Amino acid sequence: MTFPENSPVLRIGELSRRLGVSDHVLRAWESRYGLLRPVRSAGGFRLYTEADERRVRQMQAHLAHGLSAAEAARAVLGEDSGVRTNSAPMSRTTPTTSSIPAAEPGAGTGELSGALRRALDAYDEPAAQAVLDRLVSDLSLTTVLRDVVLPFLADLGLRWERGTVTVAQEHFASNVIRGRLAGLARGWGNGHGPRAVLACPPGEHHDLALMIFGIVLNRTGWRIDYLGINTPVEELTGTVDARQPDLVVLAATLPETLEPLTAQLSALARRAPLALAGPGATPRLAAAVQARLLADNPVTAAENAGWPR
Repeated sequence: MTFPENSPVLRIGELSRRLGVSDHVLRAWESRYGLLRPVRSAGGFRLYTEADERRVRQMQAHLAHGLSAAEAARAVLGEDSGVRTNSAPMSRTTPTTSSIPAAEPGAGTGELSGALRRALDAYDEPAAQAVLDRLVSDLSLTTVLRDVVLPFLADLGLRWERGTVTVAQEHFASNVIRGRLAGLARGWGNGHGPRAVLACPPGEHHDLALMIFGIVLNRTGWRIDYLGINTPVEELTGTVDARQPDLVVLAATLPETLEPLTAQLSALARRAPLALAGPGATPRLAAAVQARLLADNPVTAAENAGWPR
């Protein structure tokens, strides 16, 4: 394949920065819809052209006017091949594959958050993914995580406690969000920056906020070793000894999960810098084990983590 004259050839990271769209979303648009048409460099890297950049900008414009991701991609590819397509949002009375009304053109973060909640409550993954696609097209990743995903998860937990959502709905929504976060976390152990080990203690089965912390921390230059839920402290200690991290973060939702581990956490803090996070991390416990308390929301805490001196 030959490139258009004077057309720059971009790696996906540079394309992502130019357009404000995460590399995860760009890859999804490439694999699902064929929106991007990269070639491989001699070293095996995907390389993108001005035409790819133009199609993504068209995609963003269609999403901003209320089309779903699939509809927007069809419109862009039709325009690219010279086929006229109707880029207006489908009528609300027109049958679609989703029973969830799309957010209106020009919808703000609050409206999109509501559309995400309706889609997940109704077990409508395609609609939820379309809302998430639109959010990450319109906003920065940190804004989406801080202002949409974290409030949604907090609200989901409250509604589950009150019995206004079922266990099945909570599990479905959590797994859709987890899948999206897992895509964003791919490759977060690569690089040359400081290393952080992230884990939840024994008995803790909620780790989505910790995943968000790790994703944002990685984007500030850190490498992430992620152990996840229900990690025995002995296993965590072994990992710390083997990996020699610059930071260890242990997150819990209830103080009762961490407090029985006070002696073990004190020993762990002598091996590596330790931070406690989540509602289960209290100032008293952090002081007792000589750990740093991450009291901010996960996005802000990761942004303010800083590099080790």
